[in-house]
Amino acid sequence: MTKLNRRAVLKGGAALAAGATIGAPTVWAQNIKDVTLRQFGTGVSNLNEVAQKVKEDLGFTLEMTALDSDSVTQRAATQPNSFDIADIEYWICKKVWPTGNLQPMDTSKIKNYDKIVGIFRNGKLTPESVIAQGTAPHTVGFTSGPDGKDFVAEESGWMTLIPTIYNADTLGIRPDLIGRPIGNWSELLNPEFKGKASILDISSIGIMDMAMVVESMGEYTYPDKGNMTREEIDLTIGIFTEAKKNGQFRAFWKTFDESVNLMASGEVVIQSMWSPAITAVKSRGIPCVYQPLEEGYRSWGGGIGLSAALTGLERDAAYEYINWYLDGWVGGFLMRQGYYSAVPETSKNFMSENEWGYWFEGKPATDVITSPFGDPLAQTGETRDGGSFFERMGSVACWNAVMDENQYMVRKWNEFIAA
Repeated sequence: MTKLNRRAVLKGGAALAAGATIGAPTVWAQNIKDVTLRQFGTGVSNLNEVAQKVKEDLGFTLEMTALDSDSVTQRAATQPNSFDIADIEYWICKKVWPTGNLQPMDTSKIKNYDKIVGIFRNGKLTPESVIAQGTAPHTVGFTSGPDGKDFVAEESGWMTLIPTIYNADTLGIRPDLIGRPIGNWSELLNPEFKGKASILDISSIGIMDMAMVVESMGEYTYPDKGNMTREEIDLTIGIFTEAKKNGQFRAFWKTFDESVNLMASGEVVIQSMWSPAITAVKSRGIPCVYQPLEEGYRSWGGGIGLSAALTGLERDAAYEYINWYLDGWVGGFLMRQGYYSAVPETSKNFMSENEWGYWFEGKPATDVITSPFGDPLAQTGETRDGGSFFERMGSVACWNAVMDENQYMVRKWNEFIAA
């Protein structure tokens, strides 16, 4: 396995496999154990298991802090000296990059760069793919050079974030409590679920879920859901404010744990959800489905950014960490929760044939499928909600987005939550 070789490389003080240039490799080996990198991001991927594995495989310490998306955005934009690594989503990058708090990253130092899926490089999953609405990752993924503060359309050799994780999101449902098929986003506002529906209270994501519902209801078709006019924002939030006043929503959640508890308790039967939250509910033995919907998925992608203040040995360690991250162990760990790795093929080495078939290829499970923590999620013969990687990521209707009218949208969103 590559992980042993990489560990041996570091312990033996040989030149860095990652391609980072260091004058004295032996100094690296001696000092690496003294390095501590401070990483923050959302609870989605800031996992203690990853920090433990980094210590084991690479020798240095990764301190992780998990925050909600809005707090992540604020910290990355206003506290550049409080972190070394920002594990953030691409829509957050669109807000943070112009501040200059992150440094452009040299793709020649990324060992598996050529294996990164097309979504992050040119926006296309396959050559025939249509690029979805919203802030598609590749549109904010590249900058013009080592001092770039801009975004450029083509692969430039300098990335804003090194992509790590992404998924196609949809509504989570409790099939046992609903008792009939659900096939459309509009069901979120169906009066049948009055008092038992929920939407997430993160404006940049929630507004996209709202737009999917509004289009599904036949109320309006957006030229670009990811960049609404003020009139479109008013229309969208107006429809949801009316539903809220009619008692449609049980709650609004900000964190992963809140969404899990709402669903597991049965207080909510249909809501905005993230894949590992579905996994967490199912691991308690409670039926929960990440429901494929006719109108397609709302997608998101995340990556690792480096603080502009990061230099020297710490920066070299950070590049080594990124290369390790894309080498497969983390990908396998995340794929078992329903996410996708930016370099899927390396994850395959850290998954059983049954797991890879179920999570990636959409095949029926040949044995029990478990979470990374050993909890059963699917039985023999079951298939993944939504099918294969290409079926799911090929049905993306929009990406989480930051609009030109973002400030107006946030103000209107806050009025909706307070209504």
